[in-house]
This record gives sequence, structure tokens and C-alpha cells, in this order.
Amino acid sequence: MFDIERWQEIFDTIRKNKLRTFLTGISVASGIFILVILLGFGQGMQNGIAKEFESDASNLIGVWTQVTTKEYKGLNPGRRIHLRRENYDMLEKLYDEKLEYKSPQYRVFNTSVNYGKESGAYMVWGTSPDFQHIENASMSYGRFLNYYDEQQKSKVVVISNKIHRELMDNVENPVGRQIEIDDLSFKIVGVYSDAGGEREEEKIFMPVTTSQVVFNGGDSLNMVFFTLKPAATFEESLADSEQFSAEMKSYLQQAHTVAPDDASAINSFNTLERVQRFHNLNYGIKMFFWFVGICTIIAGIVGVSNIMLIIVKERTREIGVRKALGAKPWSIIAMILHEAVFVTAVSGFAGLILSMGLLELVGPNVEVDYILNPSINFSVAITTVFLLIVAGAVAGFFPAWRAASIKPIEALRDE
Repeated sequence: MFDIERWQEIFDTIRKNKLRTFLTGISVASGIFILVILLGFGQGMQNGIAKEFESDASNLIGVWTQVTTKEYKGLNPGRRIHLRRENYDMLEKLYDEKLEYKSPQYRVFNTSVNYGKESGAYMVWGTSPDFQHIENASMSYGRFLNYYDEQQKSKVVVISNKIHRELMDNVENPVGRQIEIDDLSFKIVGVYSDAGGEREEEKIFMPVTTSQVVFNGGDSLNMVFFTLKPAATFEESLADSEQFSAEMKSYLQQAHTVAPDDASAINSFNTLERVQRFHNLNYGIKMFFWFVGICTIIAGIVGVSNIMLIIVKERTREIGVRKALGAKPWSIIAMILHEAVFVTAVSGFAGLILSMGLLELVGPNVEVDYILNPSINFSVAITTVFLLIVAGAVAGFFPAWRAASIKPIEALRDE
């Protein structure tokens, strides 16, 4: 039952100690505020990491070659290693059952691209049809490359929305139009968009076989890309990708007579390993945020305990009178706990409302590298406040127990 007189007494006591109570409340509210804001930015980092990786396949494995740095089997260091189509074909044959998507790549940088009076310099990537899934490219117009294009070495290209705007802004649908790349004419069969934004739309795609012929690449490749069929769990997928990367690197080292401990000649990346590193880093940052927030809350709780001790000291005579009139120890404890819970609850909810209001107002507008839309799950935030209230009750219990232990005669003698 709601006791109006009891709560009136609490308000009267708080008014008498308003400065100390106010400062304690600020400490508790700031603890919740800081914790919610930090957890919100922790979630923002997780959103940002997910955004960074959604522009490409999440289980992508790529390999490229450089120069040897060690002597091996009579061959001097400094040899330039070149990937060949036969290397890609062998890897495809060896791991066909494990592969989901695969694509060789032959790249040419800073090609001159012209349409009418407009011109620009862009990268040309010779790829296979599977690269659409590897790149997570969605089609705005037309289609992506197909296997017929690759087999026939067709002079067709897929351009990006960015290139469409920059070179052909007056053309609504450029499919079927001809553009010139290094003075050679190519037919546009599609326009793509990339989830990574404009920075990922500097590329023109053409069949890898066409790019090798047009740009005198022979059977050379710059890179090869693979994605593996997903396993039941992330851990299994990571283990499979690490094993595949190691076996692929070993095969290429043998095929090109490279020392097994030469870390420079054959290079690879595995996006699952990067995902794991980022998630581990994000987990560590979240734990640090929790630690800082909880330490701030503990400081507030200590303040609640201290203010309750002061209140008990100042109300010693009142407590003695109550006990002399027959008040039970638990009624004295309840009286002090009411005040502790009241201060903690008001401060905690104030900090929660301010912090969540700030996240709702500012969060959607935050979009920087690796931080996107900081936010927090409401159930987590409200649970934190209720735990804070329980902690406040515990903090107030010890001063309350001390108050209940005071003998009436000693309390009445208190000055």
C-alpha cells in the first residue's frame, strides 16, 4: 500500500540534505549515462564492422604473388612470381567440392575510358561471372558477365553507377551503348552498384580472357579469389578457410619453386580471419566499456552508502524515539532503505533517459569508419538500471542495519 506519510518523510529528509543528495544523485546518474553511451558506441562499432564487410563476401579468400626473398633449390632471390591460369585451374579442380564461388583476375590500372566528349581514368578488372557474388555487386541495369562472354573473349563490359553518372549522365540506360577503353570499343551489357559505395565503383568489369588478350596479359593473373561453402558454425568455417589457405599456398610454392618459409612471394588474405580479429577487438572494447561504466556506477553506489550513513547519524535521536515508541528493527531498516532506493532509482532513470535520448538523437547521424548508428538494446539498459537499484538497496542496507542496532537510550543521549 502506498504510504503518503512515509514518502513525505523521505522528501523532507532529502530536502534537509539536498546538496549531498544532489551530488550523490549526479554521481549515480552519470554512471548510468556513461555506461549506456559507451555500450551504445560499442554497438556502433559492431554495426560499422558489419557494414565494412558487407561490401564483399564474408568468407572470401584471395591470393597474389610478389618477389621471392630467399634462395631455394639453386634459384636466387628477387624472382618475380606470376600466377598463371593453369594454377587457377588446378586449384579449382583440386577443391571443386569445397568451393562456392571462384574467379581469376587480371587487372589494369588507369585505363583511359571515353564516351563521346567525356573521358576518365578507371581500373579494368578482368574477372569471371562468379565475381558478382564475390563482390556483392547488384545490377542497376542489364546483366553481369556470363560464361559465354568468357569463353568467346567477348568485348563486353559492366560499368558502375559512378562511371555511368560521370561519363553518361544524359543517358538513362547505357546498356547496349559502346564505350572506348584505350581506344578499343566495348559494348556495355550492365551497370552495377556496390554496397561499399563510390570508393568501390571505380572499376570496370570485363571477361578475364578478354582483358588478357586486349592488354597483352598472356595467361598471367594478378589474383585469384575463392569462397568456400559455409560450414555449420563460424568456428568450423574459419578452420576450413585456414586449412584451404595453407594448402593453396603450399601448392603455389611448389608450383613456382618458392621456399616454404618465404613469406613474401606468395601472399593471401582471409576475410574470416579479419572478421574474427575485429570481433575479438570489439569484444575487448565492450568489456572495457563495461568495466569503466561499472566502476563509475560503483562510485555512485558508494556515495549512496555514505549519504545514508550521514542521514543515519543526523537522525539518531529520531531513530531512538521511534524505537522507544515500539518501532521494530525492520521498520527502521525499511525507512532507510526507502531513501536509498529512491535516490538510486530517480538518479538511475534520469541517467538512462538522458543517455538513450542522446543516442536516439545523435546515433542515426553518426557514420564514420567502423562506427555506424550507435545504439543500445532497451532491455539491456533497463536491466542495468534495475540492477543499479538493487545495488543501491544493498548499499543502503548496511547503514540501515546500523540504525536498527542503535539502542534507544544511547540514541536519545546523542547530541
